[in-house]
Amino acid sequence: MTALDQLSGWPVPHAAAAVLDKDGVLAAAGDLDRSFELASVTKPLAALASLVAVEEGAIELDAAPSGHPIADVLPGATLRHLLAHASGMGPQRRQRAAAPGTRRIYSNAGYEVIGELVSAATEMPFADYLAAAVFAPLGMTGASLAGSPARAGRAGVNDLAAFVGALLQGSPLLHESSWAAARTVQFPGLRGVLPGYGAQAHNDWALGCEIRDDKSPHWTSTRNSPATFGHFGQSGTMFWVDPVAEIALIALADRDFDEWAIKAWPALADAVLDEFA
Repeated sequence: MTALDQLSGWPVPHAAAAVLDKDGVLAAAGDLDRSFELASVTKPLAALASLVAVEEGAIELDAAPSGHPIADVLPGATLRHLLAHASGMGPQRRQRAAAPGTRRIYSNAGYEVIGELVSAATEMPFADYLAAAVFAPLGMTGASLAGSPARAGRAGVNDLAAFVGALLQGSPLLHESSWAAARTVQFPGLRGVLPGYGAQAHNDWALGCEIRDDKSPHWTSTRNSPATFGHFGQSGTMFWVDPVAEIALIALADRDFDEWAIKAWPALADAVLDEFA
């Protein structure tokens, strides 16, 4: 029995998964081209697109945006704050819940603002910019965005393998300094709630991805390194990259996140680490 055989016992209609190292896919299971709703796994894709826009000079990472209502709602908040869920914006509404840089508030509304800022700066609909800046260069031919950059992406395992493989190797779309920021803690030491897992004393996030650190409970394994980064979605999707073990895992399903995922995802991570790390 191999690690990915666990998927056959998941209580979901459909599931697909892949394990990667720096050379490519090590193992896979399920229909790798089946398109799944990514839910919040959309956010790291949107974040990468916004960082490409920064490198193109279209938008600044550390300047407060002008000409957008966010500047009045949260004066001093920057794209970096928004990407790292440290802007102080509420989870679903464009309202101030804290001062920028003082709390980690997981915000779908913040990522929708990111989409608007990038769209205005590049003079392109965000979905088109994401396709041109990320999907096309990485060969993600089946990936799409039809709606919110916080949650409206669709992709299959093969599509995400191109993206996650780039994260594992060091994204070819970014310079090293930008890539380092995309995988390291931004605004360290902030308290906050990790959705589905409760309050965390150090709710660490990078630019688009969550950092595992010492969070407990958590959706990865206790054996994943603290440097592990990734994201999961309410639709039953997740990926992580462990730079210490030098492997990554993608697992997509079509049953909403609940107790099944809380049990299944760490068990799968344990088996993957046993077999491939």
